[in-house]
Amino acid sequence: MALNYIWIAFFLIAFVFALVKLIFLGDTEAFKLLVDGIFDSSKSSVMDIALPLAGAMTFWLGIMKVGEKAGAINFLSRIVGPFFRRIFPEIPKDHPALGNILMSFSANLLGLINAATPLGLKAMDSMQEINKDKETASNAQIMFLVLLTSGMQLLPVAIIAQRAILHAADPTDIFIPCIIATYVSAVVGMIAVAIRQKINLFDRVIIAWLGGVTVFITLLVWYFTTHLSKEQIGTFSKIASNLLLFAIPVVFIFGGLLKKVNVFEAFIDGAKSGFETSIKIIPYLVAMLVGISVFRSCGALGYVNEGLRWVISHLNLDTRFVDAMPVAYMKPLSGSGSRAMMINTMQTFGPDSFAGRLGCVFNGSADTTFYIVALYFGSVGIKRSRYAIPAGLIADLAGIIAAIFVTYLFFG
Repeated sequence: MALNYIWIAFFLIAFVFALVKLIFLGDTEAFKLLVDGIFDSSKSSVMDIALPLAGAMTFWLGIMKVGEKAGAINFLSRIVGPFFRRIFPEIPKDHPALGNILMSFSANLLGLINAATPLGLKAMDSMQEINKDKETASNAQIMFLVLLTSGMQLLPVAIIAQRAILHAADPTDIFIPCIIATYVSAVVGMIAVAIRQKINLFDRVIIAWLGGVTVFITLLVWYFTTHLSKEQIGTFSKIASNLLLFAIPVVFIFGGLLKKVNVFEAFIDGAKSGFETSIKIIPYLVAMLVGISVFRSCGALGYVNEGLRWVISHLNLDTRFVDAMPVAYMKPLSGSGSRAMMINTMQTFGPDSFAGRLGCVFNGSADTTFYIVALYFGSVGIKRSRYAIPAGLIADLAGIIAAIFVTYLFFG
């Protein structure tokens, strides 16, 4: 419902602003700009975004299917099992809910789009079986939802693909910044829920996992800021990103060979959904890009951002991040909306601009809190979400702050 009202507001606000400009300012081009924006954004949504995206999505979904057949999800589940048993203490050790949760997060980490949501819904349903109050979210369900809203993913394929479509010099240069930002979002969200649920954050397994990863990322950032120039940081990000991205299909294919999987058939099986996925997003892209276009063309979004820019400038802070803030505004509400905002930001300022890169990192730093809560809780009939949304928004805010920081660090 929130997205419905937001989309309606785009057009109503645009109409009012254009009418005011026409009547009081004599701007005879006000409505022409809106109409031109509708036609231009409608065309670019399909011809420049959705259709070119089909090729990239087809390849990576095929590769992810190979990884799934090779046992990548089961492998990750075995690794993270001890950690997840600590942060979901209400779930009995041998209950199938724990395995479903592990499978869901593994699919999310690997970017298995088609598998992640069904596995997540199955995990939610299995947790509902042990939920005493069927209309109220349990502690385990809330922890699960908040971790999902952090959007933890090892491979932000869609973001990289969009950058490639828009001819970024190096589409993968936002890879490591996205991982750092989404990790911060996940940790902050988990800590917020753990404190509320009185989970022992000093358990040695939790400390080992969070401490190890946090120390590694902290040392990485410290080394970058104290030992490397901006150019060297960019070079490192480029080399590491491309090395990891090429290593993933190689490792999955090699794993498939070891498991005696018919790698080619597995790839084709997964790749079939690539074009379907790209086609499915066309209505969302058209709707949101047109709505955003008229909103920006009327000047309303500019006024909001200029207000924020005025505040930031009076605090004597750099204001370049403000141009990408519409992505952050939309992210908790709609994945398609934030993706459209990200694309619009890159189209407006350039994919290699500071704003263009920050918009991508914003989009990769968290997931859609309101949509996820509505989808997963709605699937099992939960009406009282308790503190799930506030905790999810805390994670979103942490991701936004982290995204701004790492973008200045990497692309300053």
